[in-house]
Amino acid sequence: METFEFQFSELIPGLPEELGLDCITRLPYTTHRLASAVCRRWHQLISSRDFYYHRRKSGATRHLACLIQALPPAYTATGWKLCTSLSYGITVFDPLSQSWDRISPIPQYPDGLPLFCHIASTEGKLVVMGGWNPETYDPIVDVFVYDFTRCAWRKGKDMPSERSFFAIGASDGRIYIAGGHDGSKNSLKSAWVYDLRSDEWTELPEMNQRRDECEGLMVGSEFWVVSGYDTERQGMFDSSAEVYDLDSGEWRVVDQAWETGRCPRACVGMGKDGKLKNWSESAPSVRVGACGMAIGTQLLVTGSEYQGAPQNFCLMDKEEGQNSKITKMSIPEEFSGFVQSGCCVEV
Repeated sequence: METFEFQFSELIPGLPEELGLDCITRLPYTTHRLASAVCRRWHQLISSRDFYYHRRKSGATRHLACLIQALPPAYTATGWKLCTSLSYGITVFDPLSQSWDRISPIPQYPDGLPLFCHIASTEGKLVVMGGWNPETYDPIVDVFVYDFTRCAWRKGKDMPSERSFFAIGASDGRIYIAGGHDGSKNSLKSAWVYDLRSDEWTELPEMNQRRDECEGLMVGSEFWVVSGYDTERQGMFDSSAEVYDLDSGEWRVVDQAWETGRCPRACVGMGKDGKLKNWSESAPSVRVGACGMAIGTQLLVTGSEYQGAPQNFCLMDKEEGQNSKITKMSIPEEFSGFVQSGCCVEV
């Protein structure tokens, strides 16, 4: 990371440059779109990657939970619910303000996200990729990037090929994907990395085995691909994980990392003891359809007490993990739908 430098004088007229920079650094992320319109200098500053890292180093960034969540049912003019399949949108939860919001739809998919799409975040951007066309159910290779500064979506370079139910993780401006299955339902062991800055894909070494319906997890400079199964072992989830070292560019296998036969989707976490955790075991209220993610110093876990029960939303301390006190949250009705997956965005 290069030293943060901007050769601007008087970012704020009448104030020394360092003091002006400090004032702009302290602006909440929700004001960045408006602040960027003040002048060209402010726009260049706020839109730069160096400014993001400067804010993070200064402790001015905020951790948000971004959830792929079922949208409230649509209604006809007479008030009757429309009998359609669930549509999904992206919900944003700010644990500091305890506020809930929803990101505007992707222009190419105004009525709901691609089904079973994946999300990840790095450098304050949210990336949505893959999934199925919500109308045709055909797999897609679309990549979309949401910029919280501009509050707008842009189209990224398509995925190299069709791939569903893969593992995903993000670090230092790059999105890592591995496993899943192709358009013919064949499980995969290939892996790729998408560079957000250059908008380019690069193929990585293959994993040691094929892993469909695996789960991705970033742990420091390692990309963990947890469980999954081969085509011939449909639904028989493996207990091992494969770990890609971002520094060495090599994979290693971790045996007995996960419970044999248990689906890892959205419920995998890493405990402070360095072992994988299943967030569905955090509390009885979230044991069905659990989805968990770290947001700063806290963990957000969603799920139901039993199949068909209402969704519960719980916060717990990240350091204590499964041994910490669990706080059940009260959620606005429009944000109480099923959570398919999620990630943390530092913005």
